[in-house]
Amino acid sequence: MSNHDVAVAGVGMHPWGKWGRNFVEYGVHAARAALADSGVDWRDVDLVVGGETVRNGYAGYVAGATFAQALGWNGAKVATSYAACATGAQALDTARARILAGLSEVALVVGADTTPKGFLAPNAGERWDDPDWLRFRLLGMTNPAYFALYARRRMDLYGATQEDFARVKVKNARHGLANPHARYRKEVGVEDVLTSAVVSDPLHLLDICATSDGAAAIVLCSTAYAEKHGLGGGVRINAISTVTPTFPNTVIDMPLLSTDSANAVPAPERTFKESIGQAAYEEAGIDPADVSLAEVYDLSTALELDWMEDLQLCKRGEAEALLRAGDTTIGGRIPVNPSGGLACFGEAVPAQALAQVCEVTWQLRGQAAGRQVEGARVGITANQGLFGHGSSVILSR
Repeated sequence: MSNHDVAVAGVGMHPWGKWGRNFVEYGVHAARAALADSGVDWRDVDLVVGGETVRNGYAGYVAGATFAQALGWNGAKVATSYAACATGAQALDTARARILAGLSEVALVVGADTTPKGFLAPNAGERWDDPDWLRFRLLGMTNPAYFALYARRRMDLYGATQEDFARVKVKNARHGLANPHARYRKEVGVEDVLTSAVVSDPLHLLDICATSDGAAAIVLCSTAYAEKHGLGGGVRINAISTVTPTFPNTVIDMPLLSTDSANAVPAPERTFKESIGQAAYEEAGIDPADVSLAEVYDLSTALELDWMEDLQLCKRGEAEALLRAGDTTIGGRIPVNPSGGLACFGEAVPAQALAQVCEVTWQLRGQAAGRQVEGARVGITANQGLFGHGSSVILSR
């Protein structure tokens, strides 16, 4: 498809949950699983890219070297990436860029996290120049409050209902039942969602994803290396989008506190979230109609509906109709979050964009037992990081 293709040689994960262990343990588990899946010897890996975690001390800040040391120093080059929730995609892009430049043949990308109980809060201390700290301190704007604003916007603009949001959770919970890496593997009904505690109106507890411990890892290599050694089963990454917003940004995107004026400069053709997927489509040279499945960033049930439209899988205001018709479930026209999504996994920030790529890889190989999208040929991911980090990956077979 794209002249930017690299091969996915292997993928691996550590099950997600609340284990309370050192994040390095999770990362090493996922890395070894990815290496075993690829058949690549650790000594042949010439680049290690780690997804940074800000919650786990200095080892988390230098994650690339941390994982390289934990796996056993092999002389590989290292890099560490941070882009909030888009960290995994940025780390993946770092590895891909070095492979495409001919500076690396085989790269290991690892993201792992150990998270606190409750929603993700900024680091302690008074930091008046830190916008993440300011939104909590000045506005009391926790992440669930933003999720609720997005949900209320869908209700006002498109007639979405709380029952629609609940249906997203019901669908994803059913998808996650057969996923051995998922934290929550329990079927729920619409009434279960609607009778769970209200966190931030109109969203209930079961509408919002948890915070989790977990890890994911991917072995990438050049297409020539994959063909020579028979690696990866033909799965390739065709595009990685890490775009930033374009001024003026006239729509609030978490965690911005205001929007720009379009008086002097007209608003761009697409919103920031729309531009994330569009950049990936253009790089891969495909159309949204070519997509077999999507793994999207369902921090809340309502946000999944937004992402369907942002990725042009349907027109504005049509996501609820697709959901109600069963088009977004496995067996439907465009399955969304066949893994179970964050609804079943929760957030492990440096790992979640990588976990999406793992799922798409399994789907394209036909290895997603119990949740397989039949005939899957092209998959897209979407995952937005705070403060202007776009994240979308397109894979194909």
